Amino acid sequence: MSVKELRSKLLVVALGAAVSMAVHAEKPAPVDQPYPGMLTVKVDLTDAPKKIFRVHEAIPARPGRFTLYYPQWIPGEHSPSGPIQNLAGLVITANGKRVAWRRDLRDMYTLHLEVPEGANQLQLEFQFLSPGEGGLFGASASSTPNLVDVEFNQVAFYPAGYYARQIRIQPTVILPKGWQFATALEVASRDGTTTTFKPVGFSDFVDSPLIAGEHFNRVDLNPNGGVPVHLNVVADEATQVKLTDKQLAQHRALIEQTEKLFGAHHYDHYDFLLTLSDHTGHFGLEHHQSSDDRLPADMLTDEKSYTLMASLMPHEYVHSWCGKFRRPAKLWAPDFNTVEEDDLLWVYEGLTDYWSGVLTARAGLWTAAQYRDSMASIAAAMATRTGRAWRSLQDTADAAPLTYYGGGGWGNYRRGTDFYPEGQLLWLDVDTQIRELSRGKRSLDDFARAFFGMDNGSHVTKTYTFDDVVDALNQVQPYDWKSFLRARLDYTGDQLPEHGIERGGWKLVYTDTPNAEDKAAESLRHNVNLAYSLGLSASKSGDIYDVQWDGPAFKAGLVPGLTIVAVNGKDFSPEALKDAVTAARTSQAPVELLVKNVDVYSTVRIDYHGGLKYPHLVRAGGKDLLTAIAAPRK
Repeated sequence: MSVKELRSKLLVVALGAAVSMAVHAEKPAPVDQPYPGMLTVKVDLTDAPKKIFRVHEAIPARPGRFTLYYPQWIPGEHSPSGPIQNLAGLVITANGKRVAWRRDLRDMYTLHLEVPEGANQLQLEFQFLSPGEGGLFGASASSTPNLVDVEFNQVAFYPAGYYARQIRIQPTVILPKGWQFATALEVASRDGTTTTFKPVGFSDFVDSPLIAGEHFNRVDLNPNGGVPVHLNVVADEATQVKLTDKQLAQHRALIEQTEKLFGAHHYDHYDFLLTLSDHTGHFGLEHHQSSDDRLPADMLTDEKSYTLMASLMPHEYVHSWCGKFRRPAKLWAPDFNTVEEDDLLWVYEGLTDYWSGVLTARAGLWTAAQYRDSMASIAAAMATRTGRAWRSLQDTADAAPLTYYGGGGWGNYRRGTDFYPEGQLLWLDVDTQIRELSRGKRSLDDFARAFFGMDNGSHVTKTYTFDDVVDALNQVQPYDWKSFLRARLDYTGDQLPEHGIERGGWKLVYTDTPNAEDKAAESLRHNVNLAYSLGLSASKSGDIYDVQWDGPAFKAGLVPGLTIVAVNGKDFSPEALKDAVTAARTSQAPVELLVKNVDVYSTVRIDYHGGLKYPHLVRAGGKDLLTAIAAPRK
């Protein structure tokens, strides 16, 4: 072995030892000062149709021990969901030579390494392997042969020890030929299929996803002046990206009604990034100047789909105020690897969900009757949450990192992210209480303007606490709001603790005919929801995905995971099961099911004779506050 080879080997051994020593090293606390130098990242999406994103990143660095983070806590996902498991092929070099790295054994999102003497920059090469179909947040299917969705937290590391907003980065994206794109990032230059964007703080980089595709449409939602707002659509087919004149008018009304609600905005421009495909994940994720909205391919072309999914974009748009500009103090963090606390998600998500339903109606995306159908479905689902006997609404927020990814089955008993739907009922309760106490002079609209409408044009996040929410409500309408909220948030028992529907002049009833929303949902999803009658819900193929705890089906022995093969001696279908429930209403015979548990068949008899039950709202006297709440503002 030559002297040169020996020195090289000793250097590798020493470096390996140094990295090994660092696997439990204390991570540097983030400081609020500029990071020296600017990061660059180039994301090559040429192979996006093959679900491969190729990344080259350059990070200024000084010799010595160095810690890299892969973003873990992604704002809006409320859990440590950064998809590091989808990253592969990571090679780090400095001055053309490979640098050894070691993952922290107690934090999988942290890498330790040693920057060699004489180096001033690290070069990172890796691939992000986009998963197959399905998924929610974190790493869901995000590309097809015709389009791609890029969440930039998936394709970049950043240095530890600094506030993310103080780390500057300049992104470049390479797209397949002929593809168009949209993002809240601002273009610095374009050269063929390569686009370089203006430098931004790393926090804004993560907060600015990109969509691109062969079939693309961009429409102006604020054509009469003011701050620019656009709806950008990509889809697998050219026919799926066009809005009708009515749809365009409704979304323009959404912008108008939201601005009237809050009285201010906190962005320089706003872009809805709408992906329509049956081959990507379906969800929405909020960002300060954009929203990542992913829906089925026929959302714009099928009236039922359009109506059923109409509230998603209003929800994510409201988040620009409620969640991005104003955020619970414990949901703000200096970087993406500091643990967040979710206890105020009933405001962050619950209030946003409330306003999304209201604004969907005010914009004309829903009629007043459709808004009431939505509230009826929510109220029925929450009223029959058997898990409320042991688990409070507050706990569903506290445990959000568990409930977002908690798996299927027993949803009514375990409870899930109920701070969304029950949060709607909670804030309807608040709204109607304000209206009643003030004799119609004030409403939750006044709270929206006071709490979220401050500092027009400012992007600087303002945090809040529970006491801040209570104080702001008291400024709108004096009342013991602390006790009001805590009584509902902390309640366990068998009753729905919110009473906004009744105070709003309506009541929840059940009939044997589904409301329009439930009917459309069953028609599109081809499932059967008999939660309020037989006590189970199942897919079109008979797979049981929920059973009401202590309900008729439960008492007969059914549980989630079983498959219904036959109903009263005939092949299973959703219609056959509903027909059997209807027939049992005038018969003493039980509903008889042949069910399969893995490879074991058995007969189950459900002694239920109450008929089909579907939720509706009917007038109950007094002032009709629900209609007033849903009416557009002049």
